[in-house]
Amino acid sequence: MLHNLENAPGAENKKRRRVGRGPGSTLGKTSGRGHKGQNSRSGSKRRVGFEGGQMPLHRRLPKRGFKNIFSKEFNVVNLGDIVECKNLKLDGTINSEVLADAGLIRDNKLPLKVLGDGTIEAALTIEAHKFSASAKKKVTDAGGKISIIE
Repeated sequence: MLHNLENAPGAENKKRRRVGRGPGSTLGKTSGRGHKGQNSRSGSKRRVGFEGGQMPLHRRLPKRGFKNIFSKEFNVVNLGDIVECKNLKLDGTINSEVLADAGLIRDNKLPLKVLGDGTIEAALTIEAHKFSASAKKKVTDAGGKISIIE
């Protein structure tokens, strides 16, 4: 199988272009580098984004925003979404694995936080890493239980 592989037609090795070999080659004298200047010299390198000494674009644009390095990301689910989800059975314990299978969260690698938006009548047992105050109140008022995962 591998011993039968061949190059596509026209993909054979090309001869390398010899520069600086006289005017007949179209790449004689300055070898395609133009006259004088930084890039005509040997050893010339320019960094990415260099604009010839002009203030580069990444420095002309203003800095915006702030990234909090201590922030934690959560999978966030509202109580209303849990109650209204048709793929979810409300009889057992509801945790991040169950919610991921139902499609309410993308993956269960991030910690889970339950928010209190929506109404709830069923007594649910919910396991999560965090609960909002309104979510705790609504679940316990409906006769359910919450368990916080450490």
